[in-house]
Amino acid sequence: MTTPTEFYRRTDHRDPAPLPKGVDAWANRWIGAYQRRAGALQRLRSQAAEAEGLWSTLKDETNHRLRVRLQGHRETIRRGGKGTREALLPALATIRETAHRQLGLLAFPEQLMGALALHGGCLAEMATGEGKTLTAGIAAVLMAWNGRPCHVITVNDYLVERDAQWLGPLYRFCGIHAGFVTAPQSPEDRRKAYACDITYATSKEVVADFLRDALKLGHLRQPTRRLVWQLLRPTEEAQDGLVMRGLHTAIIDEADSILIDEAVTPLIISAPHSNDSLKEVVQIAQAIAQPLEVSVHYSVNPRHREIELTPAGNARLDELCAPLPGFWKAPERRTELVRQALVAREFYLPGRQYVVVDDKVVIVDEFTGRQMAQRTWRQGLHQAVEAKEGLKLSDPSETIARISFQRYFRFYHRLAGMTGTAREAAVELWQTYGLPVLTIPPHRPNRRVQHPDLILPTAEARWAAALSEIRSVHARRQPVLIGTRSVAASERLAELLEAEGLSFQLLNAVRHHEEATVISMAGEAGRITIATNMAGRGTDIRLGRGVADLGGLHVIATERHESGRVDRQLFGRNARQGDPGSAQAIVSAEDELLSRNIPAPVLRRVQQAVQHRAPGCQQLASAAMHIAQGLAQRKAETLRRNVARMDTWIEESLSFTGREAG
Repeated sequence: MTTPTEFYRRTDHRDPAPLPKGVDAWANRWIGAYQRRAGALQRLRSQAAEAEGLWSTLKDETNHRLRVRLQGHRETIRRGGKGTREALLPALATIRETAHRQLGLLAFPEQLMGALALHGGCLAEMATGEGKTLTAGIAAVLMAWNGRPCHVITVNDYLVERDAQWLGPLYRFCGIHAGFVTAPQSPEDRRKAYACDITYATSKEVVADFLRDALKLGHLRQPTRRLVWQLLRPTEEAQDGLVMRGLHTAIIDEADSILIDEAVTPLIISAPHSNDSLKEVVQIAQAIAQPLEVSVHYSVNPRHREIELTPAGNARLDELCAPLPGFWKAPERRTELVRQALVAREFYLPGRQYVVVDDKVVIVDEFTGRQMAQRTWRQGLHQAVEAKEGLKLSDPSETIARISFQRYFRFYHRLAGMTGTAREAAVELWQTYGLPVLTIPPHRPNRRVQHPDLILPTAEARWAAALSEIRSVHARRQPVLIGTRSVAASERLAELLEAEGLSFQLLNAVRHHEEATVISMAGEAGRITIATNMAGRGTDIRLGRGVADLGGLHVIATERHESGRVDRQLFGRNARQGDPGSAQAIVSAEDELLSRNIPAPVLRRVQQAVQHRAPGCQQLASAAMHIAQGLAQRKAETLRRNVARMDTWIEESLSFTGREAG
């Protein structure tokens, strides 16, 4: 029998305050700056040192005595109040010793600082290879001891299962059960995983489970209403099929990817519904768009991803639509449909925005290069892309439930996170999620050699320079990792390497298990690895024997990304834990980053300067890249704000109807 308290908590979550605006946003920004002050980091350092001193008294304890200590700390923390604060550092020292015995790893002082930052509700920026998985595990023990559900969120199913199982001995010794949720699991398996003290899952899975539970509850979604319902029916046990048990604590690994990059679009639960009329007009629009020529019948605006018909294009449209039925006589409707067909042609490209698998269009995440088989574009765009590819058109989807990642993660009573790159987004992370970013110092000094960007006039010149650099590095047996922005770019480079007779590993970030294995071997002598964006993120690259003497892993970026954080993530794949390493960006003045964000007249001047090797051309092009990144990041931030505002607007609108949002 479920107790009233348990019944209430199954859907309990925090009611987030509105995002700050105007003067409130300005004041909130200064509060965030204060939370990130140097004094906060110094306090963590002194607390970690104190915990390390306490740990030195535990090394000779028997396992039985260690368990007794852990049980005592657990009971104190579960009771809460002043005793929790007093027990924090002794408990941290005891967990450190437990991890040493159960996992064979002794947490560095910097990892203790990271665990304390997580426990304090901060976002800890820790460099690649600094041991974030163990840091999260130590913090998760402290947080799960309060008896409320603790979710550890990461970026893919492979890491979810790997981390939960690897940290299992630590959790079990500390009296905690850990489970994990992956995409293939049944509702019953999910329910068991969420019933554990600690649950590992991806952001997409927890948000989808939250929405599915909300749909099952209907008008009983609000926890207080559910509690009253049960009190009025004490003999009825809820058979509602819920899998979650409330949102209390979340630790987010790779937080910049989950809270920033993935937050550009909301998560939507939809169901297909037959619409033969839509399929028919999409097919006709594709046939009409087929003979239209760029620069003659329409113009392309890459900065805003817009298509505009020219007068000649409108005249041609009149001709093509003349024999068609009445629907196609309405100028606005037909122009919109044909424009969408042209958008699908110009801006949605195979190998970049999507791939075709088993005669189906599968969306590719532009930030990670991973396939998203369960997602579709809305408002007929997905069908327009299918029509362009000559595929059978799928049924459009009807939205059943939606929620933004911004709103969902603000439901947690207690939120923390960690990543290798966060300071560029520190203001947004604070204002949206209330997470102050604290940069934890590395355990050993960073030895990476960062070479200046090499900017070439054309894409072909960029590939030639990259190929030359790869040959040079490979000749001395130094391993090299080349990052690309798209599947198409990775395959283009693969073709060039094959033509040169060079052996390489290609990662399109599709199969996570193979991806992690391949990326972990990228530090072996003579290895050449091509990876789309952040393939293998979360997996350490260890140097092979003798590679340190060769200079360590060399990383090449073949394009700058719209976010500087992604560039830093790629370069951060080497020089871990004081290892040597080097990195360089070899890019083109024709890259999409520039064409989409720099005005065409300015871009032409930059390209001409690079083409003719004018004095200072590299500095000019680098400045243009920097400006383009800043503009792209501001656009993305505005888009994320709009997504969050849409959630608020929907909630306010539905409040008048008696329904609930999300």
